[in-house]
Amino acid sequence: MYFCAMTKGLKSTNYKFEGQTKKYTGKVRDVYEFENQLVMVASDRISAFDVVLPEPIPYKGQVLNQIAARFLEATADIVPNWVEAVPDPNVTIGKRCEPFQVEMVIRGYLAGHAAREYKAGKRQLCGVALPEGLKENDKLPEPIITPTTKAHEGHDEDISREEILAQGVVEESLYVQLENYTKKLFQRGTEMAADRGLILVDTKYEFGMYDGKIILIDEIHTPDSSRYFYQDTYQELQDKNEPQRQLSKEFVRQWLISEGFQGKDGQTVPDMSEEKINSISERYIELFEKITGDTFDRVPTKDIEARIQSNIEKSIKLQ
Repeated sequence: MYFCAMTKGLKSTNYKFEGQTKKYTGKVRDVYEFENQLVMVASDRISAFDVVLPEPIPYKGQVLNQIAARFLEATADIVPNWVEAVPDPNVTIGKRCEPFQVEMVIRGYLAGHAAREYKAGKRQLCGVALPEGLKENDKLPEPIITPTTKAHEGHDEDISREEILAQGVVEESLYVQLENYTKKLFQRGTEMAADRGLILVDTKYEFGMYDGKIILIDEIHTPDSSRYFYQDTYQELQDKNEPQRQLSKEFVRQWLISEGFQGKDGQTVPDMSEEKINSISERYIELFEKITGDTFDRVPTKDIEARIQSNIEKSIKLQ
């Protein structure tokens, strides 16, 4: 109904802009560096278990970019962020910051990676003690911060607060600020999700330094960086020990696990049928509409590369 032969995913870009100093290709974004700015193109690539899957997901980049822009604007009173312009549905332009080499993961519920670790018998996650008697998707007594190292390639690794400070990854005074910002952002995200009938289960934030100040960077509260449950059925499903209805990338991970893939050596990524690609795309669009309350505008994808290039060039000239 929404998809036709003209619909395609944006797999990659390869532009050369005036003043560009470097291009970095991440798992799902193409980042063009300038002297004091970054141009971040949200592609339709999708990763799981730190592996980029072979097929792009139509509209995924637009969904992530537009949700992130909305939440960054809505949290600017808590911590300044890197955004200067959003000249295209798939593009954000902003300050070029020096990133901290940790990702600040915060969890309000025992879900995803935390649940898998708990099920394996671990009662500490990133140095944080977990109580006995929890089951998957239970609410934690209070939100916990479980940082990971920031890997450019391969897997991010769990790391404790103590290890971060002992190894000098982040100095203590700055890390305390990162923790404080993380808790406040999660609280704001929780409130905004509740207004839309959702539970913000867990999420991650990335920060950098710019002009001597801590700046919130990257995307926030998107289905790639966050997990959401539906509020209205949460307790009933927990009482019945049934899986939660959720809006996140976890459904992609679960599909891969069911196909025998968890990103481990020797495993092969399963084939992605057109039906599977379209169903993943619809799930991303569902989250956009659910969390924003707006109808998603499926911007035509026929000339997406040319459209993005033109909008970036116009924006650069204006700045």
